[in-house]
Amino acid sequence: MTKTFRVKGFVLLSVLAAAGVTGCAGAPKEKTAPCKRPANLTSYAEDPRQECGPMSSVNGNPSEALAAIDAFAASGEQ
Repeated sequence: MTKTFRVKGFVLLSVLAAAGVTGCAGAPKEKTAPCKRPANLTSYAEDPRQECGPMSSVNGNPSEALAAIDAFAASGEQ
């Protein structure tokens, strides 16, 4: 009778050890979406923003820009 308890205990211990090892094998995987939606399809509503147009140069001469900054700093205005 004690032999059957030993066998059952050994089997139970083996099953618990195997379940513990497989259950804690590593960190859980991050859950992410299977696919990413393209940027132009992120919403169903129209985009109310308007195009800005081409860029234009402002303060093309660096020395004039620095002189304007220095003059503004010297005047003490904020």
